[in-house]
Amino acid sequence: MTSITLSSELAARARAADTLWLVTGAAGFIGSNIVQTLLDLGCRVRGIDNFSTGSRANLDEIAQMVGRAKWANMDFVEADIRDRVACERAVADAGIVLHQAALGSVPRSIDEPITTNDVNVGGFVNMLDMARRANARFVYAASSSTYGDEPNLPKIEDRIGRPLSPYAVTKAVNEIYAEVFSRTYQYHAIGLRYFNVFGARQSPYGPYSAVIPAWVQAMLSGVPIKINGDGETSRDFTYVGNVVQANLLAALTEKPAKAEVFNVATEARTSLNQLVELIRDALRDVGVTYSLAPQHGAERAGDVRHSLASVAKARDWLGYAPTHDLQAGLAAAMPWYAETLSKRNDNEKQ
Repeated sequence: MTSITLSSELAARARAADTLWLVTGAAGFIGSNIVQTLLDLGCRVRGIDNFSTGSRANLDEIAQMVGRAKWANMDFVEADIRDRVACERAVADAGIVLHQAALGSVPRSIDEPITTNDVNVGGFVNMLDMARRANARFVYAASSSTYGDEPNLPKIEDRIGRPLSPYAVTKAVNEIYAEVFSRTYQYHAIGLRYFNVFGARQSPYGPYSAVIPAWVQAMLSGVPIKINGDGETSRDFTYVGNVVQANLLAALTEKPAKAEVFNVATEARTSLNQLVELIRDALRDVGVTYSLAPQHGAERAGDVRHSLASVAKARDWLGYAPTHDLQAGLAAAMPWYAETLSKRNDNEKQ
């Protein structure tokens, strides 16, 4: 697995910050990529995770990749963000909080709306309030699901519709809380609306896995993939390296940001049918040939038909510039997928 690509200027700014970075959801997909990047830069990092969706294996992989000296800069708290005492302890001496912890997945939220709300709203307010009390900068993972049924493309931050799932509701409520904290306490958090993030350490297992790792796993296993609907549903797929960049830019910005939200995407729309072929090509580059035709099923409840972001605001305000489009991101992630998932498949056959 390769390191995340950052500009030399951004890397230097992160090194010079001289503060403790707290990453919630540190053992998860996006959180672990942020943690690794910060440790690679020599930053002091604290992580918090309860391993409900994160993995100890992700932390073990980071420790191996960054080496003993840099791993010594990592402090870890095993706790749930719904535990207010644990949140207070985790935030205590942090200067920057990058809040990634959440129960993701639209289908999961439809199956488990109460738990999704408890974690994504209750846990969020815990972390937001503790960061405010500690006077730490707060950057949080928002979501493109907040756009709901707003039909226009591209998606622009100040134009949203009605939520289409319990998950989308929780993410919209996060933004409302951030705005209220800005007006009430003059505490200004920044939200990053992620668009369909993918990359190394994203799990393909379980009923709520994202489409790219799930399809890669199926292709590596030699079984047909399943497409919900006719395959013309489209998304703005975003490589995790772009998300890491956006988090650091938001955390280190010197521009005043009063509860601002920014799209984090690539300004490109890809249909599921096109995605199948792009994954086939990326697998071929690592020596795997897959030729099975996909199977089509019913449309998935709570999904939007098309998603495409404008990143003009993030570009102008934060200096955000995606380093990877979908094809480049798949090329960067595929060696990790092929090695890690193939090992899992081999173990299951034994």
